[in-house]
Amino acid sequence: MIDVQHLSKHYGAVRAVDDVTFTVPPGRVVGFLGPNGAGKSTAMRCLVGLSPATGGTATVLGRRYADLPNPGLQVGVLLDASAQHAGRTGTEVLALGAAMLGVGAARARQMQRLVGLTDAEAKRRVGAYSLGMRQRLGIAHALLGDPKVLILDEPVNGLDPGGIRWMRDLLRQFADQGGAVLLSSHLLSEIEQVADDLLVIGNGRIVAQGAKHELLGGRGTAVRVADPADRPRLEQALASAGSPPRDGGDGALVVDADPATVGRLALQAGVALAELRSAQAGTLEDVFLQLTADTSREGRAA
Repeated sequence: MIDVQHLSKHYGAVRAVDDVTFTVPPGRVVGFLGPNGAGKSTAMRCLVGLSPATGGTATVLGRRYADLPNPGLQVGVLLDASAQHAGRTGTEVLALGAAMLGVGAARARQMQRLVGLTDAEAKRRVGAYSLGMRQRLGIAHALLGDPKVLILDEPVNGLDPGGIRWMRDLLRQFADQGGAVLLSSHLLSEIEQVADDLLVIGNGRIVAQGAKHELLGGRGTAVRVADPADRPRLEQALASAGSPPRDGGDGALVVDADPATVGRLALQAGVALAELRSAQAGTLEDVFLQLTADTSREGRAA
């Protein structure tokens, strides 16, 4: 539903987005990650036509966003919850949005209730809203047209734990019903829970992308022998088969081979195993820091 091919955005000599390619298919939540200044927001602005691209293409539902007829009926966008008219009430913001989309006032009230804004809150001016309330109003506005695609930049900023859980459930339900979600956030624990796929950018370029379970699944196999005296024999068997093991800590070995191969070699060597599993790379935070070490401010200062 979202297709970005070789997208670039340059500001003079600065390559804010540099040859970025990715897709967001139906039924998937794609977590868009990167350090501050990596190019996430710029890429999303190019995707919805707010910034003209220097090169490449970005389409939603097969067309440029600007070419979609009444795009709000097909794509829900929230890039900056603070960019709302401070002098209008929440009710007015949603009523105007509904009128522009042609969806009727009942839809505006329905979305107000969906995002948890009370009638009293909706009657207040947006300038008096907390950031969390603005986020809820922005999500309500993005959902007014019953879109097939959501493009959201930091939508959980300012939300309390209950609001974050609500947002996670909402996005998961949206994708499970066939929608496509491109979600940028610095809250890695939330991305880890809700995303199906991950897209990591640094210095304007993609440094990693793929299914979450693949990027977090680690490499190789962790194996632990039942009798520590048998460990040298297993190490020799693995090395002879071209898969020399390395120490995995806590008595385990890590091998660059799949579990079935390691199990077969252990059986042939007559070694009983206490544990055999795919190695784990760690949490999303661990993987993110490894992938972006060369592009983050902290990585450059180290």
